[in-house]
Amino acid sequence: MPRLYVLEVPENDGFVKVAEEDTALTVDHVGPYVRITGVDPIVIDRRATGCRHAVWYSAVAGIEDSVITQHDKNALRVEAR
Repeated sequence: MPRLYVLEVPENDGFVKVAEEDTALTVDHVGPYVRITGVDPIVIDRRATGCRHAVWYSAVAGIEDSVITQHDKNALRVEAR
């Protein structure tokens, strides 16, 4: 089960909103972080988040039992290890 952590700051709101709208993902809070969990790979489309490139590439605070298989200008994909 892939897990992704994003710092809960205004700059990452678009990222979190896209995750919350995906019914295949669970979004909850752990301290100052938003934890995004999926049964299948987590895929976030950059354009849907409205994030600029600098924010996009710095949004990921951590992963748990997962591996990032794509993190480019188009999307972020996190899969279970």
